[in-house]
Amino acid sequence: MLRSSEGKEAPKKMIARIWRGVVREADKDIYYEYLKKTGLEEYAATPGNRGVYTLRRVADGKCEFLLLTWWDSWDAIKAFAGSDYEKAVYYPEDEKFLLAMEPKVTHYELMQG
Repeated sequence: MLRSSEGKEAPKKMIARIWRGVVREADKDIYYEYLKKTGLEEYAATPGNRGVYTLRRVADGKCEFLLLTWWDSWDAIKAFAGSDYEKAVYYPEDEKFLLAMEPKVTHYELMQG
C-alpha cells in the first residue's frame, strides 16, 4: 500500500491533466460561471475523475485559468476527452471568451516517494 509523506494512504496511480485558457480580465467571473456549467460539471460526471482544482491569475488586463484535474487512468481520461486524449476539450461558447484556443493539454503521472 502506498503512503504519502504524512503517512496517509495514497492512491496507487493518478494522472494529472492540465488545461490553460486566457480571457479578458472583464470576463473572468462570467467565464468562471460558464466553466462550472460546462467542463467542471463534465469532469465531475466522468467515472474515474478524482477531482479538479480551478486556479486563476489576473495580470495585464487578462485572466489566466488553469484547470488541474486528477484521473484514475488513461482510459478515464479518454472517456472524457476521446481517443485523442491530449487534445483540449472545448465547449460551444469558449470561442466567445478565450483569447486563444490551445490545441493540446499536458498530462503528468503522480509519483509517490
